Amino acid sequence: MFDGVGALVLAAGKGTRMHSEAPKVLRTILGEPMLAYVFDALRPLCPDRAHAVVGHGASAVRRAFPDMAEGFVEQTEQLGTGHALQVAWPALVSRGYEHVLVVNGDVPLVTADILAGFLSEALAVQADVAFASIELDDPGAYGRVVRAPSGVCIVEAKDYDTMRHGPATGEINAGIYLLRLATVGPLLPLLRNDNRGREFYITDLVGLAGKAGLRTRAVNRGRDGALLGVNSPRELVAAEECLRRGIVDGLFDQGVLVRCPEQARIGPRVAVAAGAVVAGPCEIYGDTSIGTGARVASQVWIRDCGLEENCEILPFCHLEGARVGPGCKVGPFARLRPGAVLEQEARVGNFVEVKKSVLRRGVKAGHLSYLGDADVGAGANIGAGTITCNYDGKNKHATIIGEEAFIGSNTALVAPVTIGRKALVGAGSVITHDVPEGMLAVGRGRQTNLRRKP
Repeated sequence: MFDGVGALVLAAGKGTRMHSEAPKVLRTILGEPMLAYVFDALRPLCPDRAHAVVGHGASAVRRAFPDMAEGFVEQTEQLGTGHALQVAWPALVSRGYEHVLVVNGDVPLVTADILAGFLSEALAVQADVAFASIELDDPGAYGRVVRAPSGVCIVEAKDYDTMRHGPATGEINAGIYLLRLATVGPLLPLLRNDNRGREFYITDLVGLAGKAGLRTRAVNRGRDGALLGVNSPRELVAAEECLRRGIVDGLFDQGVLVRCPEQARIGPRVAVAAGAVVAGPCEIYGDTSIGTGARVASQVWIRDCGLEENCEILPFCHLEGARVGPGCKVGPFARLRPGAVLEQEARVGNFVEVKKSVLRRGVKAGHLSYLGDADVGAGANIGAGTITCNYDGKNKHATIIGEEAFIGSNTALVAPVTIGRKALVGAGSVITHDVPEGMLAVGRGRQTNLRRKP
């Protein structure tokens, strides 16, 4: 969309005020790392031209974004934003960009539209150095924008002096910049760390550019809070709530019924079809899709699942990496683990756990069972207390249950084992050998009744 413009995300900081050893940009918002929102905003504008400076927890950030492997630059010493730019500069120059858009990695509310507006205005005036500013009643720790007859500059909060710089106007630096590589490159060696923070600031480039006679521009975005960074747990939760409300409002507009919407937490990658019903409190994250007519009850947690049309998830279920087919019913209190597949009109009831198993059409597992590494044929019935004993201490083994088989209650199926079509397994059995089609299998000790002592 903006040819010749590369992007650089500053993601090297620890985020001391987050009080966590994890990199700040990996703190999650609605199940997604904060940094993912910034990359998503940049993708339409600078496809395949995004880079990021990493430092604290660099290996963790790299693992979280494997598709960005070629775009990471490591800042081994965190000496400030200006130093981060110096470290990344050779990589930017080698790509032949005319401009670079610099964005902080802690602005999860920023959107492609906001960045596009900033870029359009900065490029229209052919600025060598442009930055976005916003207005706050309380500028807090943000860098102050100082406009003077001699030009515009940014002064970090800890270095701001009203006697020297004048009374605060409330206009602050939003941490988004557009730099022309050819003219800004010679200014990078001029950055100094003779300030209270003993850091090299990217903000100093604005003043240096002005002194060098380059064109500078402050693009005022009014009171747009979407440009504010996240620096504390309180601010993280506030940003998350803002995004959550926006997602739920969008679902209403698409024809989705969200009951108790203030308690529905739905991630940005979740796709919900018109006509579906979701009830809060619930949490739905990742690459989850919910088909039309599907119903998700309250107290449900879902990640990376496909819920097809007209299925129903009852309260207190936990689903991850599962697929639930049309007309299926799950729960209450059921757990579907990765690899669980329920085909059309299958039924999984309370306290049933399914892992890496396929339940074919019309299978019923009503309660209190574990099905792991199993293939259950259409129309089979799984009695309460059935367990597929799939692990021998070293390896996992498969259990095959044929169509219309009936597994009695409190049965242990010791894998690898195959239960034939329309076979019947008596309640309380331990099955260690295959059961042929249509046969009855009973594997339990003979009952003995003894006279009780007086």
